[in-house]
Order: sequence, then C-alpha cells, then structure tokens
Amino acid sequence: MLFPSLVSWRRINTSQDPFLKDGLLHIPSVVFRELAFEAFHDVSFLLRASHLSALRGIFDAPDASANEKFVALELLKNAAVAAGGCLPLCQDTGTAVVFAEKGHAVITDGLEADELENGIKKAYETFNLRYSQNTPISMFEETNTKTNLPAQIELNAVRGDTFNFLFVAKGGGSANKTFLFQENRALLNEGALFDFLGEKIKSLGVSACPPYRLTVVIGGLSAEMNLKTVKLGSACALDEMPRSTIGYRDVEAEDKLLEIAKESGIGAQFGGRHFCLGARVFRLARHGASLPVGIGVACCADRNILARISSEGVFLEQLETDPAKYLPDVKTSALSRESVRIDLDRPISETLKILSGLKIGTRLSLNGTLIVARDIAHARFRELLQSGKPLPDYLKKHPVFYAGPAKKPEEFACGSLGPTTAGRMDSYTELLQKNGASLIMLAKGNRSKDVVRACQKYGGFYLGAVGGAAAQTSAQHITSCECIDYPDLGMEAVWKISVKDFPAFIIIDDKGNDFYSRF
Repeated sequence: MLFPSLVSWRRINTSQDPFLKDGLLHIPSVVFRELAFEAFHDVSFLLRASHLSALRGIFDAPDASANEKFVALELLKNAAVAAGGCLPLCQDTGTAVVFAEKGHAVITDGLEADELENGIKKAYETFNLRYSQNTPISMFEETNTKTNLPAQIELNAVRGDTFNFLFVAKGGGSANKTFLFQENRALLNEGALFDFLGEKIKSLGVSACPPYRLTVVIGGLSAEMNLKTVKLGSACALDEMPRSTIGYRDVEAEDKLLEIAKESGIGAQFGGRHFCLGARVFRLARHGASLPVGIGVACCADRNILARISSEGVFLEQLETDPAKYLPDVKTSALSRESVRIDLDRPISETLKILSGLKIGTRLSLNGTLIVARDIAHARFRELLQSGKPLPDYLKKHPVFYAGPAKKPEEFACGSLGPTTAGRMDSYTELLQKNGASLIMLAKGNRSKDVVRACQKYGGFYLGAVGGAAAQTSAQHITSCECIDYPDLGMEAVWKISVKDFPAFIIIDDKGNDFYSRF
C-alpha cells in the first residue's frame, strides 16, 4: 500500500466528473486518461518544494564544497527553466510508471489501465518529451515505439472509497542503480550490515545524477516485494508506513546511512559531502532461509507525483510552480575558481595539448562543436570497423558527447539535453581511440579502468558534465543542433551541436589519472 506524508492537492478539471450512486464512487473512463495526461505534464516540468529546499540547503551548507555549490546552483537554475513548461527537467523523460490503489467502493468500467496509458501517450506526444522505449523485433533487433509506450501500470485493490495513485517518470540512469543482493542471517548485526551498506553506497558512483535519495530495504517475503518497496520508498510513497508484522521504516538507520554517504567524499557529482539529500530504510519480514537486500536511488530530477480520485473530485499533488524563489542571489563566478575556456573548434590536437596541461578536477568552459552520440550509434561505429569500413571524420575531428535530446521546442535550438551514463560506452572506447576517434569524451559518471588505460595509451580525455540540468543546458549553453547521421535512430541518432560556456570537469586525463578513483 501507499503511505505518503500529507501533501497539498490541486483540483484538476475533467470533462466528466466522478459521482456517488448508491453509496459507491463511479469514475468515468475519461477521468483516468485526463488525470494521467496532467500528471505526466507536471512531473516532467516541476519538482516538489521539499526537494528544491533540500537542493538550496546544499548551496547554503557550510561544509559544501565549491563544486557542490556549483552543481546545486545549476540544478536550481534547471528547475527554474523547466517550470516554464517548455523544456523538461531531464532529457531522459523516463519510463512512465503508475502504481494505483482502487478502493472496494469504487466502480469503473474496467478500462482504467487502457485509459491511463492513453493519457500517458498523449502527454508524451503533446509536450517536448523524449521517446525512450524500444520494443523487440527479435532477440537481437528492436525498434523505438515512438510513443514512449508501453507504460508500467500496476493496479491493486484496497478497502476504501477513493482511487489513489503514484505517477513516476523513471529515467534509465537511476533505474540502472537498483540492486538486489541475496544475503543471509549473518548480515543481521550492526557491524556487518553497515560495513556491507557502506561498500555498496560507494559503488553507486555518480552516473545516476546525485545528490540522491537513497533507499535501502532489508528483508521482504520475496525478491519482488523487496524491490517494489525500494521503488516506492525512493518516491517518498512509504514515509508514513505503520509498524506491523510486515515491517517498519527505520529512521535511526537512515541517519547512519546519510553519515556514511557524507564520509564517502563523492558529494554532489564532483566531490564533497552531499552525496545524498535523504535516505529511506525499511526493515521487512523475511523467509528464514532468505535475506534480500535492495538498494536504489531517486536522482536529482525527482519526478514523482501523487494523485487521488474521490467523491470530492480529481486531485494532483501540488508541485512547486515557482522554483526561482529557491535561487540564491549569487553569481556562478563567486562559487569557485575561474573555469578554463576551451575552444572546441580549433584542431583537436591543439585541444588535447591544452587539456594535457591541466589537472583532473579542473572546471572547463566549453565553446564550439560537439558530436552527440550514444549507445546504438556506438554499436554502429563498431560494426563499421568490424566490416573494414572507415569511421566518420566527425568522430576524429570533434569531442563526443554521450547524450540523446528530448524533442525540440520552436523557441530553442535544441530540446532538453544532458549527459547519459558514460559507462555504457566503455567497451567501445579502446577500439575507437585506437582508430583516432573519441579522443575527448563528455558524459556523466564513473568509467572503468579499461577507459583509463585507453586514455593513457592514446592520449585521450574524459570530461564530466553536470547530470540533471538538461533544461538549463539547452536554454543557456546550446546554440545550434542538427542531425548528421543515423536519423532512423530517433533520439539515438548522431547530432552536431554548438555550445557556449558549457561547464565540464576533467575526470580522466592522458596520464592515467582518474578523479573518481580516490573515492
């Protein structure tokens, strides 16, 4: 069941209203479609006030590093841009997920799942959201659905006379940081448990865009129950979970986990103490032979929204429509040392020489041309080499930004665009650099030792961009965008963009140094 904290609601108008008849709540099908449409609009562009307050708290924290203050400010500016309803918070506008609870005194025509999906489809078609879902053609072939469907919809029956919902837009980066560990009773002592969790927390890395809301679930009657609790907990949908034979929320353990996260030194993406905004820990009942341990995160684009249908009407959780009020009155230049301006339109050999003279962790201001390419395009690059064909010249002349844009609004040069997880391209790096390509890479998150060795061998660099600030990036840093290759791939096509004052950090250099290795 859903056990959220008390929230403020806003009533939404629907073409038909729910109504009471013979003591039962009747809900017309169209209500579900219109509710889902409104929910995925709001959750794509707006954040909870509590989340914005926590981000501002990082900026104001005396122990926050200069890099953390910079990231916090970028995320707050991103929220202010996205609230305009044109550029979504994140370029990965997510898998649409709906958890719903239908009261026993609620009557529908049984089409609620279909109509919820219809509303989701309309939202992704209407707004500048990205189609991220691929459907299989065969075991090894797939195609983009171009609707962002299917959605994950789970309907449950409960006692009551309301229909309650949690709508989630779950991006791939944070979803991929969901883990299940099948442990045993030996882990159930304080020393062993927190040593185990400390190790796993550090291994999360930054590819899912911290600062995170970390969720840990100890126990569960099945692996599935454990991971569903992780998902709901990370959305703050179990904050008021009552203690019962099923389990309870452990606030004391949450405080310990937050301290472990602070001591990791990873911080809000580029070092510091604010790796996590908050934590949720749940201890559940278990089979005596099993101890599932689930770990997951909500990223800094915290896209969760509650809804309810009752005899009083149709309601959505009120998200913050004026995030600009959380912005501090400070200039970016006051946050840290000056960045190093990099002209990306000079020969790449000259850019490599300049980068070679800088230390890891240096903040850069990128200006010029970037090539945007991600998973499927990289698979095609490898196929070219395997078939004896040359790589495109653009891979050798320009840095490569691992990303995929959301739909382009008329008002901007590009749709929301931010870095995707670099680690998914690790297996291509050595091959491409060996052939003179991808010598400068830009993305988010940790890289493998193979990438460090390749950069050292071939004189390459990996730069980190701020994750979770896609609207701000598009509005402030991208001046042009055009598709130059593989248009059939949709958002995974190859794009050529021009950027101005695009912030990035040197993470891996040509000498074998890795900024994240210290953590």
